[in-house]
This record gives sequence, structure tokens and C-alpha cells, in this order.
Amino acid sequence: MRHSISRRQTRLTLLAGASVIILAGCEGQPLDFDLRGVGGGFSTAEAATGPLAARPRPDNRGVISYPNYQVAVARRGDTLADVAARIGADTTALARYNGIEPNVPLRQDEIIALPNRVAEPSPATGALGTGPIQPVDISAIAGGAIARAPATAGVQTATLPPASQPATQIGKEPVRHRVERGETAYTVARLYGVPVKALAEWNGLGPDFAIRAGQFLLIPVPQQNPPSRPAAAPVTTTLPGVGSPTPTPPSAAKPLPQDSTAKPLPAATAPTKPVADVGQTTKPAKATKMQTPVLGSIIRGYSKGKNEGINIKAAAGAPVKAADSGTVAAITKSAEGVPIVVVRHTGNLLTVYANVTSVSVKKGDTVSRGQQIAKLRNGDDAYVHFEVRKGFDSVDPAPFIN
Repeated sequence: MRHSISRRQTRLTLLAGASVIILAGCEGQPLDFDLRGVGGGFSTAEAATGPLAARPRPDNRGVISYPNYQVAVARRGDTLADVAARIGADTTALARYNGIEPNVPLRQDEIIALPNRVAEPSPATGALGTGPIQPVDISAIAGGAIARAPATAGVQTATLPPASQPATQIGKEPVRHRVERGETAYTVARLYGVPVKALAEWNGLGPDFAIRAGQFLLIPVPQQNPPSRPAAAPVTTTLPGVGSPTPTPPSAAKPLPQDSTAKPLPAATAPTKPVADVGQTTKPAKATKMQTPVLGSIIRGYSKGKNEGINIKAAAGAPVKAADSGTVAAITKSAEGVPIVVVRHTGNLLTVYANVTSVSVKKGDTVSRGQQIAKLRNGDDAYVHFEVRKGFDSVDPAPFIN
């Protein structure tokens, strides 16, 4: 019963919604946070409103490779043993990882997750490029183009790369969702905000959209459109031999004539009443209800139903501090093993600190306002996902910390 309640409440939000309900109704039970799709990483929010991309084409073996994982696409009449033999993987390990027997028939286009990486796709295996599918770095491309731009106008030439140079496939890496007992294709599609039909097409589901516990599903990603270019300024063309027109310099402009109708300003008179009583002391600024857990910049704001808190980015290893005094209600981990700290405060309030490391408190500890409870992670993950919850519902943290 305890596990069923925990799993059922986990699906209420992508973050810590389950923890609030469990803390309120079943205090003392273990928490199960689901941080898939949190914050500055991958998000499927735009997929609900924008067109979705088609699933990448696998190579001749059926392998699709991404930087963090690989999957295989089954053919008509395949079994797991057939897939393992074709890609050079261990059948037993493949069956255990996907929760399916080696000789069970697979659907055409069904996704099989690989526990270990196999040989990367390449033109030799029928792929469009070599290696994993990489994300597009528009900033790097534009920055390189600007750096290579000549300082003076003229015809420029450049040596093209050899035709035999292998290309790199580009695209966004999808979230890989592992199905839990009781989930359906419809609940998974709602969880990530994508159409169930697109989910079925990406994963080769049958007409009944049936899925099984332990199965891995790829979440469809939106199409990647090229960046829009600003409209070019109109170009004025002159006849040959006429020359290009030049703008009039500011020094050649004629000064304005003197205004003979101008009247002198009236003499200043002393005010009859003081403008302000500067002798009184103003009231001090009102203290905020809570303090910001880290000193940094907000990279993602609060959005009810999409982002139940705010993401604050700072330097790697920066201290994460308690927003207010309270008691540590729970310390748990996300599906990826990242710690989450929940602190209970007066007024039926809870604060959640996710995507942290080096937790320095334990459940039941009393913490004071501004006390360090953890640190930020390294690299691109150096941000804290901070939530404020009142009862069962999340609220915007901005009024509490501003």
C-alpha cells in the first residue's frame, strides 16, 4: 500500500508534488521524486504546441545512437535474440534490461534499449553520419561565422572539406522513459505533454497502445527550425558612373533660427509649504518572508503545471541555504540519484531544494534561516530547483523571496 500511494502521487507533477501529499497524509513514508524533464535540461513543454519531429532513421542494424544512450529498432518478425545477434549484443543482458524474454516476438519498429553501447553508426552501417546524433549549437555556428568574416569587403575564397569527411548527425536527444507498473501510453503522453499518437509512432506501439512495465519509451521531440534572420535593409542602387550617395554630415546642418516670441520665465517664488518633511525617519524596508537559497540568476521561472518552482543558477559548489527556519522533513533522491531536500516551515509551508549535492543535514534536523544544507552540482547542472508549497499545492516562490 505504501509503494502504491507513493507511485500514484509521483505522477501529479514532474517534481516534488508527491512529497507534499505523502508528507501531509503519510508522514514517515519513503518519498519518490520524479525529476524527469526538470529545469535547464530537456523539456517537452513546447511539444504540446509545436510540430513534432519524426523519429531519426536507424542504420542497417536498426541502431539509433545518442550521446547518453543507444536504442535498437526491431524489424517485422524479430525476437530479442534476433536483435542481439544483428547488433552484436548479449541476448541475456538485453532481455534482462528490457524485461522481456529472448524469444518473444517483437512488433515492427518497437524500441529496444541497449544496456551497453555497441559500435557507433556510420556510413558503413547505412547511417547518414558517423557517431551519435549531436544537438545543434546555433551559438557556436554563428560565432564561428562571425569570427571568420573578413574585415574588408571583397570576394573571398575558402577550401571545401574533402568529400570523404564523415558528417555528424544532428538532432535533440529525447527523454528515455521507463514504464512503471500501472502506467499506460495515455498517462505517459500526458506526463510529457505529447500526443499519444506521436508516442506510439516513435516507439512502434500497436493499435491498442499497449505498453508493459520495464519497457523503455522515447519521448517525441519538437522539430528544430533554422533560426530566423532579420529582414535586410533596403539597398539603393545607383547608375554606373554616378557614385554612391553619402549622408550629410552633422556639421553641415543649418542651425535653427532664433525664436523672437520667446518670453522670459517668471521669477521663482518660495514655496508656501514644505515639499517633504525630511526630518522624519522613514520606516525600514520590510524583510522578505524567505531568503533566496543561492545567490545567482533565475534561469527558469515558475509556471503552474509546467515548472512548479524556479531554477536558480550560480557557481558550481556554491552553498545552498535554507530559505527560512524549519525542520528537515525528508531527504530523498530523484530517478537519476540526485539528492532532494524538503524542509517544513510554520504556516503549513514546505520548501523543496532539488538538483543539489553534498547534503549536510539529515531528516529531523532543525535548520535556521540561511543555514547551509547542501551545495550546487558541477558543470551545466550548477543550479537549484527551488519550490514553495502550501498544503498540497505549489505556489510562486517570487513573493516569498522578493
